[in-house]
Amino acid sequence: MLKASTVLAGTLAAAIASSAAAEGELNIYSSRHYDTDEQLYSDFEEATGITINRIEGNADELIARMKAEGENSPADILITVDTSRLTRAKNAGVLQSIDSDVLEARVPAYLQDEDNQWFGFSQRSRIIFYDKAEVANPPLTYLDLADPAYKGMVCIRSSKNTYNQTLLASIVTHHGAEQAKQWAEGVVANMARDPQGGDTDQMRGIVSGECDIAVANTYYFARSIRKNVKGISENRDQIGWLFPSQNTQGAHMNLSGGGVAVHAPNKQNAIAFLEYLASDSAQAYFSAGNDEYPAVPGIGLAPSIAALGHFKPDDVNLSEVAKNLPEAQKIFNDVGWK
Repeated sequence: MLKASTVLAGTLAAAIASSAAAEGELNIYSSRHYDTDEQLYSDFEEATGITINRIEGNADELIARMKAEGENSPADILITVDTSRLTRAKNAGVLQSIDSDVLEARVPAYLQDEDNQWFGFSQRSRIIFYDKAEVANPPLTYLDLADPAYKGMVCIRSSKNTYNQTLLASIVTHHGAEQAKQWAEGVVANMARDPQGGDTDQMRGIVSGECDIAVANTYYFARSIRKNVKGISENRDQIGWLFPSQNTQGAHMNLSGGGVAVHAPNKQNAIAFLEYLASDSAQAYFSAGNDEYPAVPGIGLAPSIAALGHFKPDDVNLSEVAKNLPEAQKIFNDVGWK
């Protein structure tokens, strides 16, 4: 197992050493629910001597809690999944802008908030899966999912799902609201069933024969390569996959990221932790431990995620996508996407 203590940058160590904050503590509010993240926390504690205290919960509940706590909030950092939730945190006023040469240098600009209130640290691509025996010509782009040729074939999650909200917001960004609405109407018409369950359930729909095409994030499928996932691992040969829109904008990427709380009592420790998440070891662990794509370029991929193949990711600025989230929700409502 890679250890953060062996590769922490000198800039990170200096930031910790010069911290004038409450010594030795860091309070993290996190909606990431992965046991594998324990290694990230323990490595940071071992490397720095800083004790991490965590509160875990639903992202919206944590944001509401931070807002209610106000200046008395103990939160130093909010960590959550997807641009939509990071944007809700920013709009709620619970994050602050920070200056960090380390983060500016290591995290690509399109994976940062335009005001430096949040930074992305890992990614998942939202791609198309299909039944290899039933679908000879799978949709090659996101827009193709609305083609009437796929009527009654598509399984996809509900409009309440943050991954779908950001996907639709990216379609608005690339193609405009009118075409995005036409797309959403087409997808609803092509659904094999009403939206239900999580991403793994969409792929299980292929295995059961309930649908022939599904939309899901890569790490759910990659996990079935690394370890047993009931209903998927034993039937993996039935499922084909492709990264959409390779001849245009590239495959849509969902983000996991974090920002410093607006009233952080341990601000310097918080910045140091975010810088640690951008270190080589932490980035490699996002891939090895949770089958995600690193945010920092040049980091090797775990075998489970490398097995999915090379692809062109969409490098649209996620701050611009975030601005279209309200329009995306309006479209969902207008077309009756449950």
